[in-house]
Amino acid sequence: MINPELVQRQKWFVNQRFGMFIHFNSATFQFADTEIEDWEYAHENHDEPRRFPFDPKNWNPSELDCGQWAKAAQSAGMKFAALTAKHHEGFSLWPTRYTEHSVKNAAIQRDVVKEYLDAFRQEGIEAGLYFSMLDLHHQIGRKKCTPEDKHFIKNQLEELLTSYGEIPFIIIDGWNAHWGGPNYEELPFEEIDEWVKGFQPQCLLMNISCESTLEHTDIVFYENAAGQEIEDSFSGPGASCNILTKTWFWRKTDSTMELKSTDWVLQKVEDANRHNVTFLLNGAPNQKGLLDKNIEERFAEIGTRFVQLKELDDVPANWLYRAETSPRSCG
Repeated sequence: MINPELVQRQKWFVNQRFGMFIHFNSATFQFADTEIEDWEYAHENHDEPRRFPFDPKNWNPSELDCGQWAKAAQSAGMKFAALTAKHHEGFSLWPTRYTEHSVKNAAIQRDVVKEYLDAFRQEGIEAGLYFSMLDLHHQIGRKKCTPEDKHFIKNQLEELLTSYGEIPFIIIDGWNAHWGGPNYEELPFEEIDEWVKGFQPQCLLMNISCESTLEHTDIVFYENAAGQEIEDSFSGPGASCNILTKTWFWRKTDSTMELKSTDWVLQKVEDANRHNVTFLLNGAPNQKGLLDKNIEERFAEIGTRFVQLKELDDVPANWLYRAETSPRSCG
């Protein structure tokens, strides 16, 4: 049975067309000058000991300015954004009640989630959140996801959905993935989906680890930077994401490196949009909490040439519909 309200929300997301992904978390400080890229994959997948545990006291974005990020997004013509409220390492960018591993114990104790949401809303940009189910600090992953771990995940999601007003979407990651994270059997997607919708029925729940179906997501999500390409036959609803630099999180070489071109970005957006897929371009703030000048300039250059497609009114013949049966089976 088709859920017409969900279809309307999916159309809304597809019509955003172009948005900003903001990777800013403990990895910004941990891996800026190491061979590790973004997170400790080998710890989760190959039983290697953690080499880069993160101390909240090392969280020190001394010039944090979410308003700068929002203005950069606006200059690029972006209509929405997503911030990594918690990434795979497990550090929370809001003062959560459920762990000490958060900004409340940082060198700079600012609620980054609130400041981000406020800044982007002020610029008229729809602001959503990214939340990792995989959590190395709290040892939640493919090897362990206990009932207590599930409560922890749910409690944190509840905080995000009840403390900051309307959240149009949450992107989850590190769930039932071949590279790690809790699996379906220990943490059923339907349980998380019901939990999220119980607080905000209009909140889209997108799953980066999803395949090209809507069995475990509201929007099919292609991690294009990891080589996931949109099938020629795909007609939506979808999301795709990529990076201007080498990694998702800021590195010390980013400020002077040759970024991917405006032509490349516009081609990515066009290729995605013709499949009814909205494209997210990453902008990674540095350790001061600011976007580097070259990122600002690239975003502004994109904005001089980006043309928003007209809105999709009617869904195409091959549009994917999410079944409303319960429970939904794994595909």
